[in-house]
Amino acid sequence: MNIKIQNMTKTLNHTDILSDINLDMTGGQVYGLHGINGCGKTMLMRAVAGLIHPTKGQILVNGRILQGQNSFPENMGLLLENPAFLNQYTGFVNLKLLAQIRNRIGTDEIRESLKRVGLDPDDTRQYRKYSLGMKQRLGIACAIMEHPDLILLDEPFISLDETGVQMTRTIIKEEKDRGALILLSSHDYELLTSSADQIFHLTAGKVTKHFQKLQDGTFKEASL
Repeated sequence: MNIKIQNMTKTLNHTDILSDINLDMTGGQVYGLHGINGCGKTMLMRAVAGLIHPTKGQILVNGRILQGQNSFPENMGLLLENPAFLNQYTGFVNLKLLAQIRNRIGTDEIRESLKRVGLDPDDTRQYRKYSLGMKQRLGIACAIMEHPDLILLDEPFISLDETGVQMTRTIIKEEKDRGALILLSSHDYELLTSSADQIFHLTAGKVTKHFQKLQDGTFKEASL
């Protein structure tokens, strides 16, 4: 898996929400997007997911430009903003309904994904009765259940307790070791350093700083 973002700008209402973004990302690595709310983190993830298209520039996934019939990465797992599930169904049924869209996995993989995030596959509670932390865990399970090559996690640590944060770190490492390309965002720099190999800092829609993890686990500012 390789993603190249080349000279990408996204303009809405005559305002550049993202400006001249250039990034090169490969599988088996974790990339973090850092910045305050409104800096463009989620918009950039939406662009990588193919949910919005650049006003200028382009995004290539494995050498193919995201456009037209090739608007979305082929094998992607996504947790973006507030995940939408059906209130009247259990977590397991929600994931089963989503899995049936592409029929890539069965019930065993769904059950395993729920267990990985600390949810009981046999829990009969409806989604509407889930706590915020449980809803976040279900969103993470949805993002990883089909073993995607590209995993996008927008603020994955939000609403999680300490156990949930550690669980998410473990999952991110496992998926990285499997060879997935992981892009995650957070306004919390320390949380990003616990998982990411490289961190891009965004300010007003621009990548203004680039940090790379060294062998001793510390980060050093690198060239853009």
